Amino acid sequence: MPDPIDGVFAALADPTRRAILDRLATGDATAGELAANFPISAQAVSKHLNVLEAAGLIVRTREAQRRWCRIVPAQVRAVSQWAEQYRRLWEERYDALDDYLDRLQQEES
Repeated sequence: MPDPIDGVFAALADPTRRAILDRLATGDATAGELAANFPISAQAVSKHLNVLEAAGLIVRTREAQRRWCRIVPAQVRAVSQWAEQYRRLWEERYDALDDYLDRLQQEES
């Protein structure tokens, strides 16, 4: 069974999908409103929305005749938490490098 985060990263690999998420981070929008921001067809935007929805990054709800797209913060948070472990790793390595460079400077002086 594939890890759900695989689908999230696959969805985020496309710049149009990332731009759609950027737009949705500012508020809900319909597919038509989203399509107006891109030089691609409404069908292409719909396909991108399908990928984002399948990855759990957005949900679509229906209100009367309009279908709203909404970002799912929990799924975005999962990506952030995954990246956080590597941020901490690099901070530890930079701290170790700083210590090493300090020792070298002390030895030279």
